[in-house]
Amino acid sequence: MAAEGGGKEMNEIKTQFTTREGVYKLLTHSEYSRPNRVPFNSQGSNPVKVSFVNVNDQSGNGDRICFNVGRELYFYIYKGVRKAADLSKPIDKRIYKGTQPTCHDFNPITATAESVSLLVGFSAGQVQLIDPIKKETSKLFNEERLIDKSRVTCVRWVPGSESLFLVAHSSGSMYLYNVENTCGTTAPHYQLLKQGENYAVHTCKSKSARNPLLRWTVGEGALNEFAFSPDGKFLASASQDGFLRVFGFDAAELHGTMKSYFGGLLCVCWSPDGRYIVAGGEDDLVTVWSFSDCRVIARGHGHKSWVSVVAFDHCTTSVEDGDPPAEFSGSDEEFHEQIHFGAGRDRANSAHSRLSKRNSTDSRPVSVTYRFGSVGQDTQLCLWDLTEDILFPHLPLSRTRTHTNVMSATSPPATGQTTATNTTTTTTTLTTTAATAAVLATNPGGATVKDNTSASSNPPNSLPSALPRSNSLPHSSNPTGGSTPNSHTGSNSSPTTNAAATPTPTPIAFIATGVSKFATLSLHESRKERHEKDHKRNHSMGHISSKSSDKLNQLSSTRTAKAEAAKTLGTTLCPRMEDVPLLEPLVCKKIAHERLTVLIFLEDCLVTACQEGFVCTWARPGKVGLLSSQNNPGNSPSGTVV
Repeated sequence: MAAEGGGKEMNEIKTQFTTREGVYKLLTHSEYSRPNRVPFNSQGSNPVKVSFVNVNDQSGNGDRICFNVGRELYFYIYKGVRKAADLSKPIDKRIYKGTQPTCHDFNPITATAESVSLLVGFSAGQVQLIDPIKKETSKLFNEERLIDKSRVTCVRWVPGSESLFLVAHSSGSMYLYNVENTCGTTAPHYQLLKQGENYAVHTCKSKSARNPLLRWTVGEGALNEFAFSPDGKFLASASQDGFLRVFGFDAAELHGTMKSYFGGLLCVCWSPDGRYIVAGGEDDLVTVWSFSDCRVIARGHGHKSWVSVVAFDHCTTSVEDGDPPAEFSGSDEEFHEQIHFGAGRDRANSAHSRLSKRNSTDSRPVSVTYRFGSVGQDTQLCLWDLTEDILFPHLPLSRTRTHTNVMSATSPPATGQTTATNTTTTTTTLTTTAATAAVLATNPGGATVKDNTSASSNPPNSLPSALPRSNSLPHSSNPTGGSTPNSHTGSNSSPTTNAAATPTPTPIAFIATGVSKFATLSLHESRKERHEKDHKRNHSMGHISSKSSDKLNQLSSTRTAKAEAAKTLGTTLCPRMEDVPLLEPLVCKKIAHERLTVLIFLEDCLVTACQEGFVCTWARPGKVGLLSSQNNPGNSPSGTVV
């Protein structure tokens, strides 16, 4: 499986990489997988997902990890960089018949050393609430599939709530549940609560309390992922119609939208201060969107295939009021605790206020760097630095932070080459990849949704004549479905990290959350289009082939999508490639044999996972020495460090 360009060097799996902080190293003895360590045959299966939670164990080893591989779900004590993983002793393990786990999430508020609440979504549409410590199954929601029959794509606890959770489906609908309510024995009837452009929110009509509390429908196509803002007041959704939509959670109002350059959006995340949102998907790009300005401020190009996960690194994001850097301290878990518990809000708010200084009218030099990462189906990990020269192109720079090129506005986009002038006044020539050339030469696909609300509130797309450019992209994978969850219990599940601040609950506020019903480009359609553009795709997911009549319908919808997409290209919803800065990845390394499906930043490490079922720990600079059992032959993994 050669990376584009071929050669032994390109195919080599990296076990370490270097950034400005130092060297990140793969800890092979901290690898988590199925106990037999045999690579999972992932053809047609749902993506491997990982969740973390901290149970505040008095022993100091309170981290728990949950991950799914095929029909199996595992729950372990996560030892990270401290000790080697012991795969022979899962706390809980479950094997499901007729269906597969697709996603999961822990409630950090209720987690203790004796009990945790873990939600698990399934390929047939059900959601299960389990306690892997007590080895109990509390409830099964949508058991008869009367609410939704499609695959669960994302499940999250509502920030600050012990009982409310939100579930997205591949049908494009999203539902708000209460764990205390039943789902009823008949299909729910709905009443319109709120309606806006290309979205609607309905309540469930019932004489007695029942689930779901709310149903959201948004746009056209599947809703692939959603994420709560750090303060818990907003919800960002990434949809197969290519739209990022940001809603006020309490009021169920659309705050703003963004359109991908091509194809569907597969993943989304918020910056630690809630000022920026990064999305990735089938255009092989990472797109940075400003929450306050409601516009795209940068794109990143580096991946060679779809971006599956994007995530901010809370520990490396930093602000400089003067010369000395002031970095965020503490782990992701601490950051989440600050959000979910009132006692920690002062510390979180102080960090956020430091970040907000640079957005004030004060023009003194303030330096800020946001670090985020992405992984994709090209098996590559990319790290990105979002710096003040991108965030504030009109302000004087406090210092040069990244190698940024300024692309000539006169360059024709379809030639495959552009003349660029370096910010240090050196003239160079940038040769775009085949992926970029293909994207620039053709109109993007995907359905178009015009957002009048966002258009009226957004500032005009006033962009400088010359803009910084760079290279990067994230990838994402799209799983398939299954049936009813029946499980044997042996040892199961794992904790999930979900950052969002606790909003003050209001009666209907908790039932405001976005869902989408989109008619969209399937993975099959997108691959066909990319083949026609000679755009190389590696490690694509297996899908069931369509009948010829379905293919004709897909072709027709694709043509319609292209025509609709042309209406948004060049607007604030979807600026042209030459109109926004293009980021270069700080790091871009091949780290797996199969497509990557997980990227999580923790205090002393980052965690990745691939579709073969291997969950890898990468020690941050200076943290590798904490692992005490590196040379324990009893825990040797299947691979070796080169």
